[in-house]
Amino acid sequence: MSVPSRRPYLIRAIYDWALDARFTPYLLVATDQPGVIVPPGYARDNRIQLDIGPNAVRDLDLHHDPIHFSARFGGVSCDVWVPTGAVLAIYARESGEGLLFGEPEPTPVPEAEGGTGKPPSDTPPTAPRPGGRPKLRVVK
Repeated sequence: MSVPSRRPYLIRAIYDWALDARFTPYLLVATDQPGVIVPPGYARDNRIQLDIGPNAVRDLDLHHDPIHFSARFGGVSCDVWVPTGAVLAIYARESGEGLLFGEPEPTPVPEAEGGTGKPPSDTPPTAPRPGGRPKLRVVK
């Protein structure tokens, strides 16, 4: 039996602390890690800083690996997927306080869940898109 990583627990703890202190939580992510999906053109030196505050993201899920949410980049809504092992730091923008993890850690898939112990693929599960044109109707 392997010991689970502490990283996801610490990320959630610092996120909650930042919100309680009325700070803006940010993630520093290594974009060159397997499973990281961020909009192209926003990373610099294989690193990206992501504002994960409630006013910046939608549908944030910190309780599952990978972390995922929707955010707007240049006015365009994008889905972001970040394995917890690719998070290098979580901190408050206003004070700079937080937690630096340093190097990325591999994110193996548990064997009990049918995994092979290898990092997940670069393609996150996607919901099927409805076909056809959007339809609006007046509701009285």
